[in-house]
Amino acid sequence: MSNKETIKNREEILFIYDATFCNPNGDPLDENKPRIDIESRKNLVTDVRLKRTIRDYLFNFEGFNGGDKGDILIREIRTDKDTVKDMKTRAKDFGKNKEEITKNILEKCIDVRLFGATISLDNDSITFTGPVQFGMGMSLNKTEIVEIGHSFVMAGKSAEAKQGSLASEYVVPYSLIVFHGVINENAAKSTKLAEDDITYLDKGMWNGTKNLITRSKSGQVPRLLIRVEYKEGNFHIGELQHYLNLNTEDEDKIRSTRDYSIDVTDLVNILSENKDKIEKIHYLADNNLQLESNEQKGTFEDFFGKTGIALEKIKI
Repeated sequence: MSNKETIKNREEILFIYDATFCNPNGDPLDENKPRIDIESRKNLVTDVRLKRTIRDYLFNFEGFNGGDKGDILIREIRTDKDTVKDMKTRAKDFGKNKEEITKNILEKCIDVRLFGATISLDNDSITFTGPVQFGMGMSLNKTEIVEIGHSFVMAGKSAEAKQGSLASEYVVPYSLIVFHGVINENAAKSTKLAEDDITYLDKGMWNGTKNLITRSKSGQVPRLLIRVEYKEGNFHIGELQHYLNLNTEDEDKIRSTRDYSIDVTDLVNILSENKDKIEKIHYLADNNLQLESNEQKGTFEDFFGKTGIALEKIKI
């Protein structure tokens, strides 16, 4: 059932996915190598990368491509002269003055309703503060950068003339990445973020990650999505990712979900302690992700059902 009412409650997000022998987020300032925190050896992924995943999925698969359903503001659009539109030129697609542009962008562009935007105009600017904000994604496990060499041959003008070359790419063998986010109900009033938009946010995270099947990104799978919806007010627990603990015999040897489990004991406890402030927990869990609590293995429902908080499975 469609719900276009502006959201009223604050929400907190935990999103976990893994990456196997791929590059989840290359650093253009370092040969496009995966981002690694030197001290902790944890893999890092920027919020910009996750937002791009969501935008690309909504554009390519959910109809937000400039048609009747809506649009994505932050995307590459080429002009007749084969140049990319800058934001000032892009804004003119939505109106002739600031008031018209503001109204149409909020009506049409789901990514602005979710993440906000800053738009330059000829003699002014428009700033939308995004209700949905993610911190830096970080892997629960330590990992490393692996260099993989490739050789390829290109034929010359004659059949005998060939030119060979070597190229390298950089990947992580395995990374279990956790993102934490907050949906701010106060900022939602300005961008008119609706319940329907949150449904597409869920789809963008989960299905968007599954559809990262480019040369460097293939090998990423969503494993767990939790949205904690609070009751009215400005309260949220914060930093839920720190209540997860990785259990494994040797994290340097992790290559699949069979090689570890996630201990959710602390997360269940902190949610239980605050159950009077929580409306419900929205969730989606991959069955291959092994969860445990108090040294017992089980499902998401087994552990979080004990909190006394209503659970609602996310429909993707």
